[in-house]
Amino acid sequence: MLLVLLLPRTYAQQPTSEPPANTQESNAPGSEASSKEKGEERTTGLPKDLKWTFNFDAAWGTFGFAHSLYTDVRPDPSGNLSDSWFEGYVKPAISADVALGQSVLYGKLSGVGERTYGAPPVLVGESASSFKQEDVYLGWRSGTSLGGTEDLLDFTGGRAPYKIGHGFLVWDGAGEGGSRGGFWSNARKAWRYAGIARIKPKHNLIEGFFVERDDVPEAETRTRLTGINYEFSPAENSTFGFTYLRAFAHADVLPDRNGMNLLNGRMFTFMPGLPDLSFELEYVWEKNHNLMRSTAWYAQGAYQLSKVAWKPKLSYRYAFFQGDDPKTLRNEAFDPLYVGFYDWGTWWQGEIAGEYFLANSNNISHQARIHMSPKDSLGWGVIGYWFRLPRPSSFGSGATSSNVAFELDTYTDWKINKNFTLSVVAAYANPEQAVQQAYHRTSNFYYGMVYIAYAF
Repeated sequence: MLLVLLLPRTYAQQPTSEPPANTQESNAPGSEASSKEKGEERTTGLPKDLKWTFNFDAAWGTFGFAHSLYTDVRPDPSGNLSDSWFEGYVKPAISADVALGQSVLYGKLSGVGERTYGAPPVLVGESASSFKQEDVYLGWRSGTSLGGTEDLLDFTGGRAPYKIGHGFLVWDGAGEGGSRGGFWSNARKAWRYAGIARIKPKHNLIEGFFVERDDVPEAETRTRLTGINYEFSPAENSTFGFTYLRAFAHADVLPDRNGMNLLNGRMFTFMPGLPDLSFELEYVWEKNHNLMRSTAWYAQGAYQLSKVAWKPKLSYRYAFFQGDDPKTLRNEAFDPLYVGFYDWGTWWQGEIAGEYFLANSNNISHQARIHMSPKDSLGWGVIGYWFRLPRPSSFGSGATSSNVAFELDTYTDWKINKNFTLSVVAAYANPEQAVQQAYHRTSNFYYGMVYIAYAF
């Protein structure tokens, strides 16, 4: 069995470091410590009327399968297909705010360098590295310039991140893997271009958006998404949302997406009087004239025993993504667009199946999970999946069974200190009849990863 270490895909912001401790050397005449004692202010050399923030994120991970990703017999007789590989990335960033009276002008500039190496399998993208710009945007917030509601208006333009809800459809604005490297790390999030206008009256959010996907060069689709998003938050941790979206793409690459209309409704809420009980529900309808029509939805319930040691949280989720019916001219396969990660199992479902051979299309998943927190810096959990097919005939040649796989993942997230986080995951999956029929895979999957990240 292989062990997997995963780092949560989050970014911490820390203040700049303090001067050296009082030592004979640091207090020498002319030193920074000596200057500070005299009341002189340290300077970065940057304009003082701007509020500067510096961030630096980096991560490294090792990944492996106990068996090949493919069939029982490796398809590459040369032996160049490895069961293990490595990834790493660095992401320096600088952002600034400047007051314009009672409003604020803001911006951010960052870049990402990442590399995949160690003879990774073709699916991951083989050995590759790249460095390119990430965030390059400017924005304006109204602050208190428009009266009682702070930041009533907010406009952003440039290479910027943008997500809707919990990332069920729209989050990941840039492609990874292939010639860029970083298949799993997914360090890039910013869209090639994003224009976002926000109005935020009390308890409400109204967004108009246009985003263009920054695809991997060898898989360019020219996908653009435009629409309106509305969210109502009557209380903390309770949100009801609705989105209308129109998608465009290269007609010769993704004809079903080019001109597609999408409607999305969702709710994330805790029950009044029962703060440990929560529910999530989301539904999506897609249609592109006579070319395609599809639906997807999920429902989840969770209960946390907050007064019990380790605060165990139990949850169950059912998710449905329609598959294509080969007997019709219209395509019924759900288009999952660009999902994101905000917690284990969302929205890459399963560290084996969801990361490497199943998509959020032609898929039914049952997820049962328990998460525990022995202390604030440590989280541990187990997730079980049962994957099924609504349309077996669209899965692979010869597939007639609806049963795809059973998967069991266990993970540990350890916040070592304010800068370093370490995660461990071990995963097992049993290929069931549909995989055996379509790909002749009978051996179990064993997967592991070690991943450590630094955030400043």
